[in-house]
Amino acid sequence: MPTLTETKSLTGSFTPEKFAAHLAGLPALPQWWLNRKRAAYERFVALPMPSATDETWRFSTRSTLTLDGFHVPSAGASAAQLHSPIGIKKSAKLVFVNGRLDSREPLAADLTQRGVIVDTLQNALHQHCALVKEHLLAQPPKLGSAKFAALHEAFLTDGAFIYVPKGVEVELPIGVFSYAAGAGAAVFPHTLVVADDNSKVTVVEYFGSSVDSDAHFAVGANDLYASHGSQITYVGKQDWSLSTLSFQLNSTIVRRDARVQSLNLHLGARQARHESLSQLQAPGAFSEMLALTVAHDAQEFDQRTLQIHQAPNTKSDLLYKNALRDHAKTIFSGLIVVDPDAQKTDAYQSNRNLMLSDDCEANSLPGLEIQANDVRCTHGATTSRIDPEQEFYLQSRGIGKEAADELLTFGFFEDVLNRLASDELHAALRTLIQTKFTK
Repeated sequence: MPTLTETKSLTGSFTPEKFAAHLAGLPALPQWWLNRKRAAYERFVALPMPSATDETWRFSTRSTLTLDGFHVPSAGASAAQLHSPIGIKKSAKLVFVNGRLDSREPLAADLTQRGVIVDTLQNALHQHCALVKEHLLAQPPKLGSAKFAALHEAFLTDGAFIYVPKGVEVELPIGVFSYAAGAGAAVFPHTLVVADDNSKVTVVEYFGSSVDSDAHFAVGANDLYASHGSQITYVGKQDWSLSTLSFQLNSTIVRRDARVQSLNLHLGARQARHESLSQLQAPGAFSEMLALTVAHDAQEFDQRTLQIHQAPNTKSDLLYKNALRDHAKTIFSGLIVVDPDAQKTDAYQSNRNLMLSDDCEANSLPGLEIQANDVRCTHGATTSRIDPEQEFYLQSRGIGKEAADELLTFGFFEDVLNRLASDELHAALRTLIQTKFTK
């Protein structure tokens, strides 16, 4: 695999010919969206790869980033043999394989009659064009991956569109599954969620590979828009193959008295970068940003966050926890920005790392940028090893070291999992995390 300094092309496998073939393979789409895709591809070609002078890539391993050796599959593979790793009841389900809809479980008739929409982006571009045009990739990337964000927009084939109208509550979660199938497949999953005034919805998204040994390239994104008084709970579970290079770019808009809770579970990929932007745009907005990571072997998880308070009386609460084993590496870089008019802001940011070996590495860069004078903002980071007394206590009762470390890791994660209102979702996440300790 070539290093960045050896790679002459800024496009790698994503050449102009491949982009033209991508557009030719799409169904009829609105002209504004095609124009945006062409403009995105031009940005992708023009933008450089990350360099050593990029502060937004500090501590990241850049030599292993490559755009070469991947292909955009011409058709989705079958998902018939893929298991459903989220063992919870769902109100609807969409399954995508290589960026194309493979199967679905439709909404109940009563929710459809009340105006709830769970559909593909391709359909929504025609049937709900105004909503999609307003909210799809509406926020420019701010955390360092502009080149990869442009690539995502250029090659985005399809994704999930979820809309909940005013005053409607969807009781059961909506499930979105995105799989990569075939060695070298490049996928660009996307989920757009629009919650209208005083509505409520939970979305659970899963990213996985059809074969654990295949190498994939994934550039995913989502847009969460919480209108006045609405509530969105989003849970993302990333479990790509251990040979996958992954980017996930998430954007959240929170309006007056709205609440968004997002929890991202990071398990898979050889190298994964996750960027999360949350903008609180009206008084009473609240954004809760949670993440759990289990890193083992030589995995690298790169987490970049930005909490922007743009109005008075808003609140954000970020808690990212990482458990590192073997030679794994994590990077957390988070920034809280308080605009001049955002008085009475209450913002919190914490990154905590649990080191389970002597060879792992955790880097933390929390930060504040405050332009108002009546705020309460705190940030911090901790890195520690398992308490030897706790480990000894468990081992003295016949529990092996690996099992003891697993129990203590779950204890470390529990205060994050307990923030989920759904016990069923809590249990499903614990089961997924447990699989990481058996690999």
